[in-house]
Amino acid sequence: DGTRVEFKQVKRSLPQNSRFWAMLTDVATQVRWHDMKLSADDWKLIFMASLKKEMRIVPNLDGTGFVNLGASSSDLSVSEMGDVMTLIEMFGAQHGVRFYDEGKAA
Repeated sequence: DGTRVEFKQVKRSLPQNSRFWAMLTDVATQVRWHDMKLSADDWKLIFMASLKKEMRIVPNLDGTGFVNLGASSSDLSVSEMGDVMTLIEMFGAQHGVRFYDEGKAA
């Protein structure tokens, strides 16, 4: 009584997380987006927004910009992490990104 049980898929693995950040770094160092150089953290937000197909943004506190309230990658399941890495690979193929960990398993 007074509790709730939630069943979820297994969370992403540490090797997946390492590969995810390596891929984001490869994209960040090799791609200019709309004439801007973005960080791996910026690319994470872009890919996560694309994966979830939802965009929740709100004005920041001083009204000079916006804040993305999107999902966190730390809560992704193994299959969801696989989906976002596939999305990054597809984007990379379209933009000539060379992924330096291509031989490693996820």
